[in-house]
Amino acid sequence: MKFGKRLKQQVQETLPDWRDKFLSYKELKKLVRLISSAPPFLHGSSEYGKSEAEFVRLLNCEIDKFNAFFMEQEEDFIIRHEELKQRIQKVIDTWGPSASQPSEAEYKEEMGKIRKDIVNFHGEMVLLENYSNINYTGGLLRLAFIQKVLEQPFFITDLVSKLVKQCENMIDAVFPVEEEERGKEGREAITVAGEGIFRNAIAALMTMKEIRRGSSTYSHFSLPPLNLPDSDLIPSFQLNSPISIVR
Repeated sequence: MKFGKRLKQQVQETLPDWRDKFLSYKELKKLVRLISSAPPFLHGSSEYGKSEAEFVRLLNCEIDKFNAFFMEQEEDFIIRHEELKQRIQKVIDTWGPSASQPSEAEYKEEMGKIRKDIVNFHGEMVLLENYSNINYTGGLLRLAFIQKVLEQPFFITDLVSKLVKQCENMIDAVFPVEEEERGKEGREAITVAGEGIFRNAIAALMTMKEIRRGSSTYSHFSLPPLNLPDSDLIPSFQLNSPISIVR
């Protein structure tokens, strides 16, 4: 799939509030074509210089947009991760087996709510990793700007990847799945995979897998392949199979 079509698909499938935060690909591509198609004898002309300057200005604006959004989401994820841990501990302390007022019904009800929030939280973090991947790929429109893109905060997803892994560990520790129940859990996950963030997260994983797939144009600037079996396109805490993204 061509990048323009892939980007359009991702914008449509992401969270509504995120749609204007993606790469303004059409505008940048138009300038790249204009610059690339100019004959050599025009390279020193004022018109060529204006096109180059406009491309640099627009790309810098896009990078600033990516960074501002990405860092804002990172900060929000850190806060939400801590809040989820505190909520889990509060439920354990209040209604758990060793609590002063143990209640299995209250415990299961509250933990069920938390589990749903963790699933959504995990899905949003996967979407942010995909946001980084796809905007990085679009930022490679011209070789001269690759190093600049590599140094941007939106490209460095180490913190988000760490939070994704911690989220998976959290769900495994608090909501362990028995061996005989894993197949059932997986089937249930697939059944609800058309809903909201869960569906979007799976679509994001499929896109990341496609973006990172080796090709004839693969270079040391390309993202490494994301080798996931199809079963891993369902979040790990549904199938007990890790899907953390690494660069």
